[in-house]
Amino acid sequence: MNPFADQIAPLVSGCAQVLSEKELAAKLALGRPLRVKLGVDPTSPDIHLGHTVSLSKLRQFQEFGHEAILIIGDFTAMIGDPSGRSATRPHLNHEQVMEHAKTYQEQAFRILDPEKTTVRYNGEWFKAMGFEDVIRLNSRVTLQQMLQREDFRERIDKGLPVRAHEIQYPIMQGWDSVVIKADVELGGTDQLFNILVGRDLQHEEGQHQQVAMMLPILTGLDGVQKMSKSLGNAVGVAEAPGEMFGKIMSISDTQMTDFYRLLLHEEIDPTMHPMEAKKSLAERLTTRFHSALLAKGAREEFELRFSKKDLEAADLPSYIPVEGLPCDIVSLGVDAFEKSFGVKKSRGDVRRLVEGGSVSWRGEKITDPKAMLSLEEPGVLKLDRRNAVKIG
Repeated sequence: MNPFADQIAPLVSGCAQVLSEKELAAKLALGRPLRVKLGVDPTSPDIHLGHTVSLSKLRQFQEFGHEAILIIGDFTAMIGDPSGRSATRPHLNHEQVMEHAKTYQEQAFRILDPEKTTVRYNGEWFKAMGFEDVIRLNSRVTLQQMLQREDFRERIDKGLPVRAHEIQYPIMQGWDSVVIKADVELGGTDQLFNILVGRDLQHEEGQHQQVAMMLPILTGLDGVQKMSKSLGNAVGVAEAPGEMFGKIMSISDTQMTDFYRLLLHEEIDPTMHPMEAKKSLAERLTTRFHSALLAKGAREEFELRFSKKDLEAADLPSYIPVEGLPCDIVSLGVDAFEKSFGVKKSRGDVRRLVEGGSVSWRGEKITDPKAMLSLEEPGVLKLDRRNAVKIG
Protein backbone atom coordinates (compact mmCIF):
# COMPACT_ATOMS: atom_id res chain seq x y z
CA MET A 1 0.00 0.00 0.00
CA ASN A 2 1.28 3.44 -0.96
CA PRO A 3 1.72 5.50 2.26
CA PHE A 4 1.69 8.75 0.25
CA ALA A 5 -1.47 8.19 -1.85
CA ASP A 6 -3.72 10.59 0.05
CA GLN A 7 -1.28 13.47 0.34
CA ILE A 8 -1.74 15.35 -2.91
CA ALA A 9 -4.77 17.42 -1.84
CA PRO A 10 -3.29 18.77 1.42
CA LEU A 11 0.12 19.33 -0.18
CA VAL A 12 -1.20 21.47 -3.03
CA SER A 13 -3.51 23.34 -0.66
CA GLY A 14 -2.41 26.95 -0.30
CA CYS A 15 -0.22 26.90 -3.41
CA ALA A 16 -0.69 29.59 -6.04
CA GLN A 17 0.46 27.27 -8.84
CA VAL A 18 1.72 23.69 -9.21
CA LEU A 19 3.57 22.44 -12.30
CA SER A 20 2.11 20.02 -12.31
CA GLU A 21 -0.32 18.23 -10.00
CA LYS A 22 -0.24 15.26 -12.40
CA GLU A 23 3.55 15.02 -12.02
CA LEU A 24 3.29 15.35 -8.23
CA ALA A 25 0.72 12.54 -8.16
CA ALA A 26 3.03 10.37 -10.27
CA LYS A 27 5.97 11.00 -7.91
CA LEU A 28 3.84 10.24 -4.84
CA ALA A 29 2.64 7.04 -6.54
CA LEU A 30 6.23 5.77 -6.45
CA GLY A 31 5.68 5.13 -2.74
CA ARG A 32 9.01 6.60 -1.62
CA PRO A 33 9.82 9.81 0.28
CA LEU A 34 10.28 12.75 -2.09
CA ARG A 35 13.33 15.02 -2.00
CA VAL A 36 11.80 18.45 -1.44
CA LYS A 37 14.03 21.48 -1.97
CA LEU A 38 13.76 25.00 -0.61
CA GLY A 39 16.57 27.47 -1.18
CA VAL A 40 17.19 30.54 0.96
CA ASP A 41 19.82 33.22 0.42
CA PRO A 42 21.19 34.75 3.62
CA THR A 43 21.40 38.30 2.26
CA SER A 44 20.49 39.65 5.73
CA PRO A 45 20.79 38.18 9.25
CA ASP A 46 17.10 37.45 9.76
CA ILE A 47 14.24 35.37 8.44
CA HIS A 48 10.92 37.21 8.30
CA LEU A 49 7.29 36.18 8.19
CA GLY A 50 7.34 36.15 4.39
CA HIS A 51 9.95 33.36 4.44
CA THR A 52 7.76 31.28 6.75
CA VAL A 53 5.14 30.70 4.03
CA SER A 54 7.50 28.40 2.11
CA LEU A 55 9.14 27.04 5.26
CA SER A 56 5.73 25.97 6.60
CA LYS A 57 4.98 24.10 3.39
CA LEU A 58 8.35 22.36 3.69
CA ARG A 59 7.45 21.44 7.27
CA GLN A 60 4.21 19.92 5.98
CA PHE A 61 6.20 17.71 3.60
CA GLN A 62 8.35 16.64 6.58
CA GLU A 63 5.31 15.70 8.61
CA PHE A 64 4.11 13.55 5.70
CA GLY A 65 7.39 11.62 5.75
CA HIS A 66 9.31 13.30 2.93
CA GLU A 67 12.93 14.49 2.93
CA ALA A 68 13.31 18.25 3.43
CA ILE A 69 16.44 19.72 1.86
CA LEU A 70 17.19 23.30 2.88
CA ILE A 71 19.71 24.89 0.52
CA ILE A 72 21.65 27.74 2.12
CA GLY A 73 22.77 29.82 -0.85
CA ASP A 74 26.16 30.96 0.36
CA PHE A 75 27.26 31.42 -3.27
CA THR A 76 23.98 32.59 -4.80
CA ALA A 77 23.61 35.15 -2.00
CA MET A 78 26.76 36.88 -3.21
CA ILE A 79 24.90 37.56 -6.47
CA GLY A 80 21.51 38.22 -4.91
CA ASP A 81 18.28 37.01 -6.49
CA PRO A 82 17.21 39.58 -9.13
CA SER A 83 13.61 38.27 -9.12
CA GLY A 84 11.20 41.17 -8.89
CA ARG A 85 14.01 43.69 -8.51
CA SER A 86 14.16 46.96 -10.42
CA ALA A 87 17.87 47.42 -9.65
CA THR A 88 20.97 45.33 -9.06
CA ARG A 89 21.34 44.13 -5.46
CA PRO A 90 24.30 45.35 -3.40
CA HIS A 91 27.22 42.90 -3.44
CA LEU A 92 27.96 40.84 -0.32
CA ASN A 93 31.23 39.07 0.33
CA HIS A 94 31.36 35.43 1.45
CA GLU A 95 32.27 36.29 5.04
CA GLN A 96 29.17 38.48 5.40
CA VAL A 97 26.97 35.79 3.88
CA MET A 98 28.29 33.09 6.22
CA GLU A 99 27.64 35.29 9.26
CA HIS A 100 24.05 35.72 8.10
CA ALA A 101 23.76 31.98 7.41
CA LYS A 102 24.29 31.12 11.08
CA THR A 103 21.16 32.97 12.18
CA TYR A 104 19.20 31.91 9.08
CA GLN A 105 19.62 28.25 9.92
CA GLU A 106 18.79 28.72 13.61
CA GLN A 107 15.66 30.70 12.78
CA ALA A 108 14.54 28.25 10.08
CA PHE A 109 14.55 25.52 12.75
CA ARG A 110 11.85 27.44 14.61
CA ILE A 111 9.60 26.07 11.86
CA LEU A 112 11.36 22.99 10.47
CA ASP A 113 12.14 19.80 12.36
CA PRO A 114 15.96 19.87 12.54
CA GLU A 115 16.11 16.09 12.95
CA LYS A 116 14.38 15.64 9.60
CA THR A 117 16.12 18.43 7.67
CA THR A 118 19.14 18.06 5.42
CA VAL A 119 21.03 21.35 5.18
CA ARG A 120 23.30 21.90 2.17
CA TYR A 121 25.38 24.94 1.25
CA ASN A 122 25.62 25.45 -2.52
CA GLY A 123 29.22 26.55 -2.06
CA GLU A 124 29.92 22.81 -1.73
CA TRP A 125 29.63 22.38 -5.51
CA PHE A 126 30.16 25.90 -6.88
CA LYS A 127 33.45 26.36 -5.04
CA ALA A 128 34.78 23.23 -6.75
CA MET A 129 33.97 24.53 -10.25
CA GLY A 130 36.71 25.83 -12.50
CA PHE A 131 36.17 28.48 -15.15
CA GLU A 132 35.75 25.80 -17.82
CA ASP A 133 32.96 24.23 -15.76
CA VAL A 134 31.21 27.60 -15.47
CA ILE A 135 31.42 28.11 -19.24
CA ARG A 136 30.00 24.63 -19.85
CA LEU A 137 27.12 25.32 -17.46
CA ASN A 138 26.38 28.63 -19.16
CA SER A 139 26.30 26.89 -22.54
CA ARG A 140 23.18 25.03 -21.36
CA VAL A 141 21.02 28.18 -21.63
CA THR A 142 20.58 30.97 -24.17
CA LEU A 143 20.66 34.70 -23.65
CA GLN A 144 17.19 34.89 -25.20
CA GLN A 145 15.97 32.42 -22.59
CA MET A 146 17.35 34.53 -19.74
CA LEU A 147 15.91 37.74 -21.17
CA GLN A 148 12.44 36.24 -21.14
CA ARG A 149 12.39 37.13 -17.45
CA GLU A 150 9.88 39.91 -16.92
CA ASP A 151 12.05 41.81 -14.44
CA PHE A 152 15.03 41.79 -16.83
CA ARG A 153 12.87 42.91 -19.76
CA GLU A 154 11.39 45.77 -17.75
CA ARG A 155 14.81 47.04 -16.75
CA ILE A 156 16.07 46.89 -20.33
CA ASP A 157 12.96 48.69 -21.59
CA LYS A 158 13.60 51.45 -19.02
CA GLY A 159 17.26 51.73 -19.96
CA LEU A 160 18.37 50.29 -16.62
CA PRO A 161 21.36 47.93 -16.46
CA VAL A 162 21.10 44.15 -16.21
CA ARG A 163 24.56 43.01 -15.20
CA ALA A 164 26.04 39.79 -16.51
CA HIS A 165 26.44 38.24 -13.05
CA GLU A 166 22.67 38.56 -12.44
CA ILE A 167 22.00 36.28 -15.40
CA GLN A 168 24.00 33.60 -13.55
CA TYR A 169 21.51 33.47 -10.68
CA PRO A 170 18.73 31.34 -12.23
CA ILE A 171 21.38 29.04 -13.76
CA MET A 172 22.98 28.49 -10.34
CA GLN A 173 19.64 27.94 -8.62
CA GLY A 174 18.72 25.46 -11.32
CA TRP A 175 22.01 23.60 -10.94
CA ASP A 176 21.33 23.21 -7.21
CA SER A 177 18.33 21.08 -8.20
CA VAL A 178 20.51 18.89 -10.44
CA VAL A 179 23.09 18.32 -7.70
CA ILE A 180 20.59 17.25 -5.05
CA LYS A 181 18.26 15.49 -7.53
CA ALA A 182 15.20 17.40 -6.29
CA ASP A 183 11.76 15.89 -6.82
CA VAL A 184 9.98 19.08 -5.76
CA GLU A 185 11.10 22.68 -5.40
CA LEU A 186 9.19 25.22 -3.32
CA GLY A 187 9.31 28.97 -3.84
CA GLY A 188 7.32 32.18 -4.04
CA THR A 189 5.52 32.97 -7.27
CA ASP A 190 8.43 35.24 -8.25
CA GLN A 191 10.67 32.14 -8.35
CA LEU A 192 8.85 30.39 -11.21
CA PHE A 193 11.42 31.28 -13.88
CA ASN A 194 14.33 30.07 -11.74
CA ILE A 195 12.61 26.80 -10.90
CA LEU A 196 11.77 26.16 -14.56
CA VAL A 197 15.47 26.59 -15.40
CA GLY A 198 16.11 23.83 -12.86
CA ARG A 199 13.61 21.59 -14.62
CA ASP A 200 15.36 22.20 -17.97
CA LEU A 201 18.80 21.42 -16.54
CA GLN A 202 17.52 18.25 -14.87
CA HIS A 203 16.02 17.11 -18.19
CA GLU A 204 19.38 17.66 -19.93
CA GLU A 205 21.09 15.61 -17.22
CA GLY A 206 18.65 12.73 -17.72
CA GLN A 207 16.95 13.28 -14.37
CA HIS A 208 13.23 13.31 -13.67
CA GLN A 209 12.12 16.95 -13.60
CA GLN A 210 11.22 18.54 -10.31
CA VAL A 211 7.65 19.64 -9.58
CA ALA A 212 7.39 23.42 -9.18
CA MET A 213 5.20 24.37 -6.23
CA MET A 214 4.68 28.14 -6.14
CA LEU A 215 3.42 29.81 -2.97
CA PRO A 216 1.76 33.22 -2.64
CA ILE A 217 3.95 36.16 -1.63
CA LEU A 218 3.22 37.97 1.62
CA THR A 219 3.12 41.75 1.35
CA GLY A 220 5.13 43.80 3.81
CA LEU A 221 4.04 46.34 6.38
CA ASP A 222 3.70 48.98 3.65
CA GLY A 223 0.90 46.91 2.11
CA VAL A 224 2.40 47.34 -1.36
CA GLN A 225 5.68 45.50 -1.90
CA LYS A 226 6.60 41.97 -0.89
CA MET A 227 7.95 41.60 2.65
CA SER A 228 11.69 42.24 2.60
CA LYS A 229 14.32 43.27 5.12
CA SER A 230 16.03 45.41 2.49
CA LEU A 231 12.77 47.30 1.90
CA GLY A 232 12.30 47.91 5.63
CA ASN A 233 8.78 46.45 5.66
CA ALA A 234 9.44 43.09 7.34
CA VAL A 235 8.57 41.37 10.61
CA GLY A 236 11.53 39.21 11.68
CA VAL A 237 10.82 35.89 13.40
CA ALA A 238 13.52 36.66 15.99
CA GLU A 239 12.27 40.15 16.85
CA ALA A 240 11.35 40.87 20.47
CA PRO A 241 7.74 39.93 21.36
CA GLY A 242 6.61 43.52 21.83
CA GLU A 243 8.18 44.63 18.57
CA MET A 244 6.69 41.69 16.67
CA PHE A 245 3.22 42.25 18.14
CA GLY A 246 3.33 45.98 17.43
CA LYS A 247 4.49 45.56 13.85
CA ILE A 248 1.73 43.07 13.06
CA MET A 249 -0.79 45.49 14.56
CA SER A 250 0.38 48.10 12.06
CA ILE A 251 -0.80 46.16 8.97
CA SER A 252 -3.90 47.41 7.21
CA ASP A 253 -7.28 45.73 7.69
CA THR A 254 -7.22 44.69 4.02
CA GLN A 255 -3.97 42.76 4.56
CA MET A 256 -5.40 40.66 7.35
CA THR A 257 -7.11 38.21 4.98
CA ASP A 258 -3.77 37.25 3.43
CA PHE A 259 -1.97 37.16 6.79
CA TYR A 260 -4.59 34.79 8.20
CA ARG A 261 -4.60 32.62 5.10
CA LEU A 262 -0.84 32.44 4.48
CA LEU A 263 0.44 32.39 8.06
CA LEU A 264 -2.36 30.75 10.06
CA HIS A 265 -3.85 28.74 7.17
CA GLU A 266 -7.41 29.76 7.99
CA GLU A 267 -10.00 32.40 7.19
CA ILE A 268 -10.90 35.29 9.48
CA ASP A 269 -13.98 34.70 11.62
CA PRO A 270 -16.50 37.08 9.99
CA THR A 271 -18.21 37.66 13.35
CA MET A 272 -14.98 39.01 14.90
CA HIS A 273 -14.41 42.78 15.11
CA PRO A 274 -11.47 43.79 12.83
CA MET A 275 -9.45 45.15 15.76
CA GLU A 276 -9.94 41.96 17.77
CA ALA A 277 -9.09 39.89 14.69
CA LYS A 278 -5.84 41.80 14.31
CA LYS A 279 -4.95 41.44 18.00
CA SER A 280 -5.68 37.71 17.80
CA LEU A 281 -3.46 37.43 14.71
CA ALA A 282 -0.62 39.31 16.40
CA GLU A 283 -0.91 37.29 19.61
CA ARG A 284 -0.99 33.92 17.85
CA LEU A 285 2.01 34.71 15.65
CA THR A 286 3.97 36.07 18.61
CA THR A 287 3.11 32.89 20.52
CA ARG A 288 4.38 30.77 17.63
CA PHE A 289 7.85 32.34 17.65
CA HIS A 290 8.14 33.09 21.37
CA SER A 291 5.62 31.76 23.93
CA ALA A 292 2.02 32.23 25.00
CA LEU A 293 3.16 34.05 28.14
CA LEU A 294 5.35 36.54 26.24
CA ALA A 295 2.65 37.04 23.61
CA LYS A 296 0.07 37.77 26.31
CA GLY A 297 2.44 40.30 27.86
CA ALA A 298 3.05 41.95 24.49
CA ARG A 299 -0.69 42.29 23.95
CA GLU A 300 -1.24 43.77 27.39
CA GLU A 301 1.56 46.28 26.87
CA PHE A 302 0.18 47.23 23.45
CA GLU A 303 -3.29 47.76 24.88
CA LEU A 304 -1.85 49.81 27.72
CA ARG A 305 0.00 52.01 25.27
CA PHE A 306 -2.52 52.44 22.51
CA SER A 307 -5.90 50.81 23.06
CA LYS A 308 -6.43 52.22 26.55
CA LYS A 309 -4.57 55.43 25.74
CA ASP A 310 -2.77 55.19 29.09
CA LEU A 311 0.63 56.10 27.66
CA GLU A 312 1.87 57.74 30.86
CA ALA A 313 1.75 54.35 32.65
CA ALA A 314 3.42 52.40 29.85
CA ASP A 315 7.07 51.39 29.86
CA LEU A 316 8.23 53.81 27.16
CA PRO A 317 11.78 54.73 26.17
CA SER A 318 13.00 58.12 27.38
CA TYR A 319 13.99 60.59 24.70
CA ILE A 320 16.21 63.65 25.06
CA PRO A 321 16.36 65.86 21.95
CA VAL A 322 19.82 66.62 20.65
CA GLU A 323 21.06 70.01 21.81
CA GLY A 324 20.09 72.84 19.48
CA LEU A 325 17.45 70.79 17.65
CA PRO A 326 14.46 72.89 16.52
CA CYS A 327 11.33 72.04 18.51
CA ASP A 328 9.03 71.69 15.51
CA ILE A 329 7.18 68.38 15.48
CA VAL A 330 8.82 67.10 12.28
CA SER A 331 12.41 67.67 13.50
CA LEU A 332 11.62 66.11 16.86
CA GLY A 333 9.91 63.14 15.23
CA VAL A 334 12.82 62.37 12.89
CA ASP A 335 15.29 62.58 15.81
CA ALA A 336 13.12 60.54 18.19
CA PHE A 337 12.60 57.71 15.69
CA GLU A 338 16.34 57.33 15.10
CA LYS A 339 17.53 57.82 18.68
CA SER A 340 14.89 55.74 20.45
CA PHE A 341 14.10 53.03 17.91
CA GLY A 342 17.00 53.04 15.43
CA VAL A 343 14.56 53.82 12.61
CA LYS A 344 15.57 56.37 9.98
CA LYS A 345 12.55 58.37 8.89
CA SER A 346 12.72 61.20 6.39
CA ARG A 347 11.12 64.55 7.15
CA GLY A 348 8.51 63.67 4.55
CA ASP A 349 7.71 60.40 6.35
CA VAL A 350 7.12 62.20 9.66
CA ARG A 351 5.16 64.98 7.98
CA ARG A 352 2.77 62.41 6.54
CA LEU A 353 2.34 60.80 9.98
CA VAL A 354 1.48 64.21 11.43
CA GLU A 355 -0.96 65.10 8.67
CA GLY A 356 -2.55 61.64 8.94
CA GLY A 357 -3.36 62.15 12.63
CA SER A 358 -0.93 59.55 14.01
CA VAL A 359 1.11 61.97 16.17
CA SER A 360 0.13 63.39 19.56
CA TRP A 361 1.87 65.31 22.38
CA ARG A 362 0.65 64.93 25.96
CA GLY A 363 -2.57 63.36 24.69
CA GLU A 364 -3.37 66.10 22.18
CA LYS A 365 -3.34 65.14 18.50
CA ILE A 366 -1.06 67.25 16.29
CA THR A 367 -1.95 67.61 12.62
CA ASP A 368 0.07 70.73 11.72
CA PRO A 369 3.59 69.75 10.58
CA LYS A 370 4.77 73.26 11.46
CA ALA A 371 3.62 72.98 15.08
CA MET A 372 6.22 73.89 17.71
CA LEU A 373 6.29 71.92 20.98
CA SER A 374 7.00 73.35 24.41
CA LEU A 375 9.16 70.78 26.18
CA GLU A 376 9.35 72.57 29.52
CA GLU A 377 6.86 70.10 31.03
CA PRO A 378 7.35 66.31 30.73
CA GLY A 379 5.01 64.32 28.55
CA VAL A 380 4.58 61.52 26.05
CA LEU A 381 5.17 62.04 22.34
CA LYS A 382 3.26 59.42 20.33
CA LEU A 383 4.96 59.02 16.95
CA ASP A 384 2.69 56.51 15.23
CA ARG A 385 0.51 53.50 16.00
CA ARG A 386 3.40 51.52 17.50
CA ASN A 387 5.97 53.96 18.83
CA ALA A 388 5.91 56.54 21.58
CA VAL A 389 8.55 58.15 23.83
CA LYS A 390 8.67 59.97 27.13
CA ILE A 391 10.24 63.43 27.14
CA GLY A 392 11.43 65.05 30.36
